[in-house]
Amino acid sequence: MYETRSGANAGPKLADATALPIEVRGLAKRFGDVEVLRGIDLQVQPSEVVCVIGPSGSGKSTLLRCIAFLEIYDEGEVRIEGRLLGYREGDGPRRLSGEREINEVRACLGMVFQHFNLWPHMTALGNVTEALRVVKRMSRAQADEAGLDALRKVGLQGQARQYPGQLSGGQKQRVAIARALALQPRVMLFDEPTSALDPELVGEVLSVMRQLAADGMTMVVVTHEMGFAAHVANRVVFMDEGRIVEQGAPADVLTAPRSVRLKQFLNTWRERSI
Repeated sequence: MYETRSGANAGPKLADATALPIEVRGLAKRFGDVEVLRGIDLQVQPSEVVCVIGPSGSGKSTLLRCIAFLEIYDEGEVRIEGRLLGYREGDGPRRLSGEREINEVRACLGMVFQHFNLWPHMTALGNVTEALRVVKRMSRAQADEAGLDALRKVGLQGQARQYPGQLSGGQKQRVAIARALALQPRVMLFDEPTSALDPELVGEVLSVMRQLAADGMTMVVVTHEMGFAAHVANRVVFMDEGRIVEQGAPADVLTAPRSVRLKQFLNTWRERSI
């Protein structure tokens, strides 16, 4: 597990040491008349790596965005370390939480997206340290120290002064991972982090993710990388049409599927991989 720094560099305070990192109950999300998530229940244990797989349009990315409250969910609840995210506790009609409370609850989450979203006019180090200086209010020296440490974890300390335009796609995504790690999250959410990369660059990003898993980081990964799911995940969750159809150990889900729909999905994936 990554070392927790003290003082200004310390990560977010642990809300409840006995609570699950993520607990989702009865989660539903609609876009107009379209039900994108239909009663999702999901629990994530400390240091567990959960890979979410499924066809395009099955609700995988929406689930991840609802867990981080980047999308407002309509029914059910998401709890982060025991605290309800997005809504205020209490009886009666649900009321949205204020932005400050939402940010406090999800402070332990780090998220990496399909697209890197780096500032082109900032160096790799500048991209990593921007939130440290603006959100954490660190001095430039403190932020640079923490930023270089995060870049070192993803193997890019030598590229700290380079701009995104000078980096490969894989390096850009590793900067995005470093940016999330610099805030010292206890849970990392990955939304198809390799899907925008050329095939030869995928391995370097997956290698960083494997190391995070080995170091005990709790992770939820939406991915099409079946090899990563097979060898790194503790649990694989298969989604289709907004529901969890099947979940379990990788060896069970990927090699001995029970549902017809998962068998169809895996057969299609194998045909495309030939």
